[in-house]
Amino acid sequence: MLSDVINSILHDTLFIKYGLMGLFFNGMFSSFVPIPTEVTISALLLGGVNSWHVFLVLTIGSIIGGYIAYYIGYNGRLLRKLRKPPQKYEQKSMSIMTKYGWATIVFFSPWIPILGDVVSIVAGTKRYDIVKYTIAMTTGKTVKAAAIVFLSSHFLNWLVNILH
Repeated sequence: MLSDVINSILHDTLFIKYGLMGLFFNGMFSSFVPIPTEVTISALLLGGVNSWHVFLVLTIGSIIGGYIAYYIGYNGRLLRKLRKPPQKYEQKSMSIMTKYGWATIVFFSPWIPILGDVVSIVAGTKRYDIVKYTIAMTTGKTVKAAAIVFLSSHFLNWLVNILH
């Protein structure tokens, strides 16, 4: 059943033509649209797309998404109204930022759904230094992308070998 779903995705002409572009937008908007990038990554890797290409596209899309989240907090009142984070997550993110500072963005922002996205919005709201934010967010998103692509690649190879 799972193999049928994967095969239908891999043989879909839209996916073949726009797979990396889809991953780019998936990575960029994963803060706002709850579609896990892992599904897209797995399908692309199973489809034979170079893992370095997957890594680069995911990293660039995720970093741009991080800047969008920062902008929402920094100066995007209209955008923030459209996607206002739940109060409890905003308060939790604020307490984490206060306690741990910029390192929070490295470790929490990319890895924890919802709360991690709110950390970037809170960083913008509090006018967190853009240079420190860029270093921390870029490092965190790059490490996460590398880990996901590397682990997915090896897990999928292992799974394919077992199933054949």
